[in-house]
Parts: sequence; structure tokens; C-alpha cells
Amino acid sequence: MTDLNWQSGAVIRPYGHTAIPPYGGTALREVPAGDAAVPRLELVEWATRYGLVAGVTTRGSGNGFSLGLWSDEPVGQVLTRWRALTEAFHPRFTGIALGHQVHGTTVHWHPQAPDGWLVLDGVDGHATTAPGLLLAVTVADCVPVYLAAPASGAVALLHAGWRGVAGHVLNAGVAALRAEAAASVGDIVMHCGVSICGECYEVGSEVIERLTGEQLTAPGRVDLRALLATQAADLGIGSVSTSPWCSAHDRDRFFSHRASGGRDGRMVAYLGRPSPRRPMTAKDGQRRPRRIRP
Repeated sequence: MTDLNWQSGAVIRPYGHTAIPPYGGTALREVPAGDAAVPRLELVEWATRYGLVAGVTTRGSGNGFSLGLWSDEPVGQVLTRWRALTEAFHPRFTGIALGHQVHGTTVHWHPQAPDGWLVLDGVDGHATTAPGLLLAVTVADCVPVYLAAPASGAVALLHAGWRGVAGHVLNAGVAALRAEAAASVGDIVMHCGVSICGECYEVGSEVIERLTGEQLTAPGRVDLRALLATQAADLGIGSVSTSPWCSAHDRDRFFSHRASGGRDGRMVAYLGRPSPRRPMTAKDGQRRPRRIRP
């Protein structure tokens, strides 16, 4: 392992060293939502300041609360957990948007909230101004990137692994907010959520070159959240925070693809603006997600 120093734009951690700062942006910790049926952490500050619901599911207890649709686990078990998730957010959210992620940079704009569950193929990000639509991405080390433009009411949620970071999926998310919601970049706030930290994420020299331009001959460690914070600063994003949680260090709480050797489940990161509150009716308890698009 090559012993590298912290460099602006490189954001590489060598073995046996702790780079300062350890991640990009201001630290902002997700806290338990207090729901035993759907174990999850949420950003209280985003709820208080922006009126948004933002968070991530956790491992839970027992066999775990994995929500990975494209896994070897029996689909009935996974869909039962998804049903619990949708019930936990209804009636504040009547629709959930998810993608079959491909580690790309496609961000889909949702002009309105579907009535049910919408799954799109080949999408790694979602954006909307529609209340009642819960945006979702699955993660188990990759970075969930939460974006909000409070002045325009727009939000976006991105799935950023190393390929997404190298391909600038963040740029695509910001471009969607600007084009569809006339959001000002300086008004955008960003949070890099629960993911693998730089100390736990070793990659080959070819990946480091794709991410940083550094030409090396040995593996190194890369902090994806710090790279995203650097990209955000280059774009002019007004405020950036980062979760102090690490999916690999904190495996008792989260799933980690890297730490498990590819055997772990998947968490769901989510973001949305709830519909205006209204009285619950008997019909609310009978509603279920109805629509799935491959």
C-alpha cells in the first residue's frame, strides 16, 4: 500500500494514518426514528428546518431488515418489509420512487407523485417538487446523497458509488433541480449519508486514477464522501453535511457489501416532502402499493 498524504482533490487515506478532515462537510448524525416495525435513522435537523423526511433504514434485529429486491433472499420476505415501510409513511406519502440501480448517472425527474410504488430501470437518482412522493435508493456502502432546495421546494436523492462519483452523478442531480425547479445552486443543501468511510474503503490504483487523476502503482483508500464534498464546493452548493456513521465500522447497525464479502443485505435511503396533514380515514388503512413498473 502506497503511503499517500492528504491532497486537495485526492482524498486518499493510507494504511495506519488518519487524514484530517476525515470526511467532507459538517458532521450531521442521523438518529433513531423510534419505530420498532421499521428500524431506521433520520435527520431531525432536516425535518425541523426544511419540513423534509430524510433518513435510512438499518439492519434491525433477528434476520435483518434487508430491502434488497435484486438479491438471493426469498422475494416474499423482502416485499413484506417493503410493505411495512410503505405503511410507516402512509398517508404522508402515497407514492415511493425507486430505481434498479446500475452505478450510472441517470437522474429521473418525477413531476407528480404516483399512487403506489414506482420502480424504474437504470436509474441512480430521483428528483421532484411533488409533496407525498418518497424518493428511495438502496445502499450498502455506496453514498446516499440528499439534496434539497428549500426556496423552490425541490429535492433529489442520488446513489453514488465510486463509478457514480467518478461520473459526476452529483452534477446530474444539481442539473435536474436547476432545470426542472429553477433552483439556485447556492440555495441547495446537501447531505452525504451513511456509507463506507475512507479507512474501510480500499480500491485499486485504476479506481483511484478514475476518481482523482492520481497515477499510482498500488492500492489506496478513498473517502467517497470527501470527494463528493469537494465536487459540491466546486459546483457552489451552499451547505454540505456528512454522516459520521460508517456502514463497515458499524456493521451491527448497517449492511456493508464490502465488509461482508458481498453477502449482506441492502438498506434504503429515503427523502421527501410529506403531503399536507389531513385527518385519517378508514380507507387509509386499506391502501397498499399497487403499481410496479419494471
